[in-house]
Amino acid sequence: MPDNDRDPYERLTDLFAERSVLYRVIRHAPEGRTDVASRLRRHPLEQAAKSIVTRVATGRRSRRYVLAVVPGHRRVDLDALAGQYGGQEASFAVREVAERLAGSVSGAIAPLSFSADLDVLVDDGLMQHEEIYFNAGRLDVSVALSVADYLDLARPKVAPIAV
Repeated sequence: MPDNDRDPYERLTDLFAERSVLYRVIRHAPEGRTDVASRLRRHPLEQAAKSIVTRVATGRRSRRYVLAVVPGHRRVDLDALAGQYGGQEASFAVREVAERLAGSVSGAIAPLSFSADLDVLVDDGLMQHEEIYFNAGRLDVSVALSVADYLDLARPKVAPIAV
């Protein structure tokens, strides 16, 4: 089966196994809202990695898709995000595009990209924690992962992009 067609949870756990990364699986009722999922997972909202696919207009006819990852209690600053790419503006990607690029349904998007067409940009405020939590490509399964391992796996650009 092509990698894009694989279950996103399996892709994540295979990556964790391949890289010998320690993580905890947290099963819970299906939930895509960060605040509710954080309560179900029993951790502070600030430690949730909220992942949003955005579209940055980088030129008259060019664009870049970016997976913006911010702490659960904050929002993406679209102007700051556009500035990181020298773009004129940024907006939320259309749901169908976001789900195709991320490989999972909205609300379950993990803060890692398996697509060359989707950059990962994480807010520096999320990096102050030892551990982060996020839905693992499914609405009913989440993962707790150390920030150090997350940075090693995702290799994101880190910048202040949250308000």
